[in-house]
Amino acid sequence: MSSIIRAVSEHVAEPAEGLWSNCLVVDGIAYLSGMTARDRQMKAVDGLDEYEQTRIIFTKLKNLVEAAGGTAGDIVKLTIFVTDISQREQVWKARKEFFSGNFPACSLVQVAALAEPAIKVEIEGIAHIGASGR
Repeated sequence: MSSIIRAVSEHVAEPAEGLWSNCLVVDGIAYLSGMTARDRQMKAVDGLDEYEQTRIIFTKLKNLVEAAGGTAGDIVKLTIFVTDISQREQVWKARKEFFSGNFPACSLVQVAALAEPAIKVEIEGIAHIGASGR
C-alpha cells in the first residue's frame, strides 16, 4: 500500500493549514504545487519581472525536490502559467539556468490573472525522485 509523504523545505514558506501542500510524494513521485514569487510571509514580491520571478520559483521547486530526497534533475514535468505570453523568453532564459541535458516536459500557458496582480508567473511540477541518477 502506498503512503503520502509531505516534503517540507525550510527555504519555502508553507501555506496556512488547510489550504494546500507544497510537495507531496507518493511512490517516489513528487507532486509540486504551483509556486509563485512570494516571500516567507506569503506576500507577493512586487516589482519583479518574469525572469526574476521565474528564478525565485525554480529555486523553490529545487528546494522542495531536495527536501523530498531528489535533485532538480529529477523534475520531469512543468506547467508554467504566465499573465503575458510575450514575456516567455524571460521565462525560458531562467529555465536554461536551472536545467540542462534532458529538460523537463513543459507546457506554457497564458492566463488572464494569477492570485495577485504582482504575480506574473506560477509553476507547478512533477519529479521522479532519483530518476536523474544524481
